[in-house]
Amino acid sequence: MQQRPERDARPLDAWQTCLRLGVIGAIVLASGAAFAYVGGWLDPQRLTPDRIVDVLETNSGVHPGFRRNHAKGVCVVGHFESSGAAHALSTAAVFALGNTPVVGRLALPGGNPYAPDSSVPIRSFALQFISANGEQWRTGMNSMPVFALATPQAFYDQQLAARPDPKTGKPDPQRMQAFFAAHPETAAFRAWAKTARPSASYATESYYGLNAFYLVDAQGKQQPVRWRLAPLDAAAAPAAQPQHDANYLQADLQQRLAQGPLRWRLLMTLGAAGDPTDDATRQWPADRPTVDAGTVVITQGMPQDDGPCRDVNYDPTVLPHGIAISDDPLLAARSAAYAASYERRTREGAPRGAMASSHWTQPERAQ
Repeated sequence: MQQRPERDARPLDAWQTCLRLGVIGAIVLASGAAFAYVGGWLDPQRLTPDRIVDVLETNSGVHPGFRRNHAKGVCVVGHFESSGAAHALSTAAVFALGNTPVVGRLALPGGNPYAPDSSVPIRSFALQFISANGEQWRTGMNSMPVFALATPQAFYDQQLAARPDPKTGKPDPQRMQAFFAAHPETAAFRAWAKTARPSASYATESYYGLNAFYLVDAQGKQQPVRWRLAPLDAAAAPAAQPQHDANYLQADLQQRLAQGPLRWRLLMTLGAAGDPTDDATRQWPADRPTVDAGTVVITQGMPQDDGPCRDVNYDPTVLPHGIAISDDPLLAARSAAYAASYERRTREGAPRGAMASSHWTQPERAQ
């Protein structure tokens, strides 16, 4: 993604400061929805999966049949080509040499399925790996290297602070400023958000798992790990420009797939003693070793309203033997909130009103 040119050191005036806080608030609202937190150990009178989904609906609107977050997206299918390099660290069949089918979904954060692709700079990539032994691995990743919040109360308070002002349709900058002042752990995410730009392609993004997990080997040894996808043979796309329409990401994906498969390397960063496994707001040191576990290959895309990803709940706690959850409380939270969202949208039935992504046409692939 293009970087913002360096600015001079003059302080921003009050109006500029409020505007920037409003923009960051909108980004946090959209990205935060990706990790709706509700820990099972909390008093259900205070915080439940349904209350989390309710506040997401309040902030994004209710769109029957759609996911309550990452509502706008497309299905993709392909396979994972394991390098075998991670198999010594994990007994999971997906890491053994060979190919594993995948069903994925590329999407925007947020609950509005009709949002312009340029509305937020974050893109997401969810994957379901289906091993021959019947085990599944589901993971949801985002194109930001760090998350904004780590605790249930902070997340819920942020959702309340980010509720759109009826007069402007955007979060109140003063309310967001007060929230950020009370939560210094958001600093790393806010620093990223200030320079982030919405790119014109899903294919050129890196996607980060953000939460920590454990790889478990044949002896039961647990290795802390965070994973990410890094694009292969894809130069960085330009930032979205005014000439891009509201659904340019789908058009770009179609054009690229017409030329051949899209590929990402699955990179496993290995944590060391003292690296936090329970806090998604803190990155691990850059010098931690990385294992190239293999390549995710996407060969085809199709609309989400009738594609193979439609009925998949990308619950990140659905794991095969050989991968285990960490003590990051966001994992149980995401599982619970995703289940509540899944129950609502499946009860409502198929999305009402075909959106632009339903008009997917698979072009003839170049020979």
